[in-house]
Amino acid sequence: MSPESTQEKTDGRGSRRVIVGSVTSANMEKTIVVTVVRRVRDRRFHKFLTRRVKYHVHDEHDTAKVGDLVEIVESRPLSRTKRWRLLRTITKAVEGAS
Repeated sequence: MSPESTQEKTDGRGSRRVIVGSVTSANMEKTIVVTVVRRVRDRRFHKFLTRRVKYHVHDEHDTAKVGDLVEIVESRPLSRTKRWRLLRTITKAVEGAS
């Protein structure tokens, strides 16, 4: 399973990107921060570089916790920074790990 999924969702409202990432912050109400890590190959030196992007994601029921692996989907602008919605939780975080 790749860290970033390029599947397209079609539900009558057009195609929407679906991305897999891990929750890095859940301190806000109905909002989580999801970090997506991509590995890209440098065009000149052909080494692999790690690219990280943080997304603010709308979590309506506050179900996601820090460390969860989640799937997010594009949506309409929900606030100044939120453009993504939580689709589902793939794996839950380990309780005793810190």
